[in-house]
Amino acid sequence: MDLLRFATAGSVDDGKSTLIGRLLLDSKAIFEDQLEAVESTSRSKGYDYTDLALLTDGLRSEREQGITIDVAYRYFATPRRKFIIADTPGHVEYTRNMVTGASTADLGLVLVDARRGLSEQSRRHAVLLSLLGVPHIVLAVNKMDLVDYDQAVFDRIDEEFTAFAAKLDVPGISVIPVSALRGDNVVERSQHMPWYEGPALLDYLETVEVRRRSRVAARLPVQYVIRPKSQEHHDYRGYAGRVTGGAFAPGDEVVVLPSGQRSRIAGIDLFDRTLETAPDGLSVTLRLEDDIDISRGDVICAVEAAPEVTRAVEATVCWMASAPLRTGQKLAFKHTTRTGRAVVGALATQLDVNTLEPLGSPESLGLNEIGQVTLRLSQPIVTDSYADNRTTGSFILIDEATGVTVGAGLIA
Repeated sequence: MDLLRFATAGSVDDGKSTLIGRLLLDSKAIFEDQLEAVESTSRSKGYDYTDLALLTDGLRSEREQGITIDVAYRYFATPRRKFIIADTPGHVEYTRNMVTGASTADLGLVLVDARRGLSEQSRRHAVLLSLLGVPHIVLAVNKMDLVDYDQAVFDRIDEEFTAFAAKLDVPGISVIPVSALRGDNVVERSQHMPWYEGPALLDYLETVEVRRRSRVAARLPVQYVIRPKSQEHHDYRGYAGRVTGGAFAPGDEVVVLPSGQRSRIAGIDLFDRTLETAPDGLSVTLRLEDDIDISRGDVICAVEAAPEVTRAVEATVCWMASAPLRTGQKLAFKHTTRTGRAVVGALATQLDVNTLEPLGSPESLGLNEIGQVTLRLSQPIVTDSYADNRTTGSFILIDEATGVTVGAGLIA
């Protein structure tokens, strides 16, 4: 079975955690003791219903405030597909957490409250999903039971979102009316909305095409050089990492960057066996025919369409710290498996996340703001554009004093 990663998005109280809880419950992905604990907690709070949001909101502060703060990952499978869900926060203060959860997603599930329609945060999250290269967005119009399953309410929100989504670079847009609390159109088609002729949410998730976004040949950022010390394997040298982009096979000619040295793949190892091919997403160890000076942070690439080696990048940066990002600021960076230092050279434009329009040259970027930034790097990195490869086209910025991640960048 293939794997679909999807992330929830939307404003506070639109029902993201409840929808995920309903999806897990109705697809039989919850253990009895988990359900009993949630039912007991719901009763102790005086609820006359089971608070399914408790299945994903695990932090004490989340349960006290009734909001999602951190990203909660849940895993389940049906006979047709495996799923990894990232339940992300809706509050504007935690937009950076939403970016983290959506950065690896194949699909974004944006919820809106049918009573309120599209909010500023709904639009902001849809824009962020577009910037992150997520190829599918589903708008789940939730709480349809609270508007008496009125088709006119759904049609109005559908029309408004479809017009807004036309500005986004997202190939697949779908809109589904649901009630997470009652289970309408979540796992099974609802009898309360006979006017809706599309699939239930789970049926859509099981059948949507998972399109790999990499447009480049294979790369392997080296994470570790394996040199066993035993006599039996004293001449073994392997380069471990995760393949991104295309696939490697024994005999393929490769180039090691940034040094530019060339060789061929002698073999591909996976724990206790050898492979005939190493596809995208698989962690493997490559053996080369030649002894080359390779260390952590180097990238083994297919010779055709090799990536760029550069000490300066222009990138879209989402700033995640309370203290603003300013020109001349010095930060640590991590790109694939390579780390170094960066200096902010210029802030070209700030992005209006509601309209996708540039706002001109800002003096700084504040918390959750997004802008075009030029960085000068202390050492060369091996890059593709983010549109071509998510792994080699992205990086994070780190506060050197605290070690806290303060920014996420997408290379142009």
